[in-house]
Amino acid sequence: MDPHRTDDGHHVIIDGRRWRATDPAIPESFRQELVEELMSARRAVKTGESDARRRVHDAKTALGERGAPWWDERSGADFDERIAAAVRALVRKRQGSSICPSDVARTVGAHSWRSIMDDVRRVTARLADEGQVIVTQKGEPVRIADARGPVRIVRGPDL
Repeated sequence: MDPHRTDDGHHVIIDGRRWRATDPAIPESFRQELVEELMSARRAVKTGESDARRRVHDAKTALGERGAPWWDERSGADFDERIAAAVRALVRKRQGSSICPSDVARTVGAHSWRSIMDDVRRVTARLADEGQVIVTQKGEPVRIADARGPVRIVRGPDL
């Protein structure tokens, strides 16, 4: 049974407490990946893994349950953090595989995901500069700002 939602749909009520709802515009396949990463991170918290709480925060932020409200304008520093959280959560979930920048845009951008592709690439460039991700093209590392055409994103050494 689904929890009761507030009239505006922005929150769910569980045991009398109000919690921010997951962004309903996230495509089901990406929502499922993020929920699986969240559950894995919560298990890691119980076992005391050092980065587990950061993983929980990233997954919840990517789902829209923390950070910038998903029903507000999708721009600014808070929205950049949601993009970064989605990148980190998805590359963690896929482990040895890669993600496409459009996966992130579809996850956080709702129906206007194409319009935020430049934002996703900009935030991904920052994450790459920090060593959190590696951007590749045809299997080789590249600077996303210099790349023309499709790129992929993999987990970096500092994530």
